[in-house]
Amino acid sequence: MAALAMILPTSMTRRILAEATGISDVRYTAFHEPMDKDHSGFTPAELRKLRSLRTPYGIQRCLDDMPYHLEDTAWSPRHVLRENTAHCFEGAIFGAAALRANGHPPLIIDFEAEHDTDHVLAIYRVKGHWGAIAKSNYSGCRYREPVYRSLRELAMSYFNIYFNMRKERTLRTFSRPVNLMRFDDRQWMTTEEPIWFIAYHLVDLHHYKLLRPGMAKRLHHIDERLFRAETLGKAYKESSRRIR
Repeated sequence: MAALAMILPTSMTRRILAEATGISDVRYTAFHEPMDKDHSGFTPAELRKLRSLRTPYGIQRCLDDMPYHLEDTAWSPRHVLRENTAHCFEGAIFGAAALRANGHPPLIIDFEAEHDTDHVLAIYRVKGHWGAIAKSNYSGCRYREPVYRSLRELAMSYFNIYFNMRKERTLRTFSRPVNLMRFDDRQWMTTEEPIWFIAYHLVDLHHYKLLRPGMAKRLHHIDERLFRAETLGKAYKESSRRIR
């Protein structure tokens, strides 16, 4: 289990990471080895599937190929593999597990919005720059290439296309990164029970504001062209039309 142990960075490493992410006192897990089949909880076939995705972009393509479902569920990555469908939260957790299977730490962050739903992403770093993997019901709230120097830069890349059905720009905050290894004792990757405990943890996290006071009042609504582009292929549920 040594490869799965949490390794806290030195004070110097923590300072460098804080500068890179735009967050002070950030902790990042040093973990760059794929999961051992004896420790992951996945079957050999499941682990082969995850490892066959190989790269963050491969993981994103797998998520894009899955239909977006609208049920109020919190499936584990194993359940998502079996059902071959996911929503935003499940897609991010699946992405984190697939990243872990391919040598990245299983990190996620949470976006909070005003008069809108939150969004959860799996994040990764390549040569010091952040990228993201996400399942979304909106075209632009999905994958990001690893070109962002900080998590704030990454979050702001979603700002212009994050809106509600009233066409208001709604993104307001982003959270600290969460390493899902903290939930290994709860078998978050393979349990058949709902993994709402991860969602509850995200709610309790400190979130960082993206806008200065007064900025939100000056924001314009998006235009019809952007609205149509971002909702292309959007799945709707009769009782709600605000699922990200």
